[in-house]
Amino acid sequence: MAKNIRHNESNSIEDLIKIFIKENNLTKGLRQITIEELWVKQMGKGVASYTDKLILKGDLLIVYLNSSVLREELSYGKEKIIKILNEALGEELIKSIRLT
Repeated sequence: MAKNIRHNESNSIEDLIKIFIKENNLTKGLRQITIEELWVKQMGKGVASYTDKLILKGDLLIVYLNSSVLREELSYGKEKIIKILNEALGEELIKSIRLT
């Protein structure tokens, strides 16, 4: 990475960070953290308190909930949840959700 940067000194900090993330294979981990933060922010602390774990596998978001009642409630709004999260992410990253 250092050799590429030296040849092109007009790189912005944002570009350098993107290069660093890509070269060190950090994209998947950073997306996972971003999804977890957005889940709390977009769904609220109430829903987050019943959420045990979130896993992003490809374009599938797996949500582990410890409340069967909440799982049933959220199952009716899966498309809306996908839309809300993708808008917050700024990209169409999530295509489906599995509530377990």
